[in-house]
Amino acid sequence: MNLNINLKKSVFLMLTLALGLGTLISCDDETGNANVLIGSNIDAAFTVTPVQGASNTYLLVAQTKNVISSRWNTGDGEYPGKMNEIITLPDAGTYTITHTAVGAGGATGTASSQLVVATTDLAKGNLVKGGSFKTAADQANWKKVIYEATGDWVYSDKGATVSGGHAGIYQAIDVVKDKEYTIDMVVSGGASTDMWFEVYAGEKDPATVSGDYSDGGKVMGLNTWDGCGKNPVSGKLSAIGCTKNVKLDAVSNVVKFSTTGKIYLMIRCGGGIAPSGITIKSVELRGK
Repeated sequence: MNLNINLKKSVFLMLTLALGLGTLISCDDETGNANVLIGSNIDAAFTVTPVQGASNTYLLVAQTKNVISSRWNTGDGEYPGKMNEIITLPDAGTYTITHTAVGAGGATGTASSQLVVATTDLAKGNLVKGGSFKTAADQANWKKVIYEATGDWVYSDKGATVSGGHAGIYQAIDVVKDKEYTIDMVVSGGASTDMWFEVYAGEKDPATVSGDYSDGGKVMGLNTWDGCGKNPVSGKLSAIGCTKNVKLDAVSNVVKFSTTGKIYLMIRCGGGIAPSGITIKSVELRGK
């Protein structure tokens, strides 16, 4: 009797294994090599709709079938966003909006659409001068603070690049008391180690400050200890940064000042900066 039971168990086990193997094989395509967990033909289509009551503000809505996440590019570099993404384009011009849809297994699809912004929103005009760094005239609007002999900022038509050690750049900007502003810039660079990249908007002139500039508290930035900057970076700082706004105790690029007059936008970086440096361009301070 025991022999009969054991034989039945063996037959049952072999049948189970055969069925399982058949199921696994049936998951492959005709070639037997396809990975069914990787999506294909990812549709990145999206619509653009003006937001009523908000100047130069648009809602981007991506189709969601087989899409896990979205990346957007409005011309200043790609950044991770939402499938329903709101963008603001204060300056008149023609923009190419690009959406990269990410599907299963990292498969991607890309779609682009041109958007014409007819008029500039004067209330949100950029108060930063020479934020592109493209010309000598642009670059002349900035001053340097070199904290370490090995550190420096180098200007080119591609932007301003910091490398070698602790150094900062700044400029004076006129603001209005209690008005909200936003700060932003496009940042790119390789992977860094033990690095900080910090943005300040203070009332003290950096030229008169002894030691590290910290007036007004950190507004935004990158920091490898906080979890960003260890890998290559590319995109708007407001989207890829992880440094908290000290006054708001949250990651935010919004600032407000207690007086009307000059403030100083200071950008400084130090530590184990990526060998090729960290480059910034399209620096902005705008009314919210």
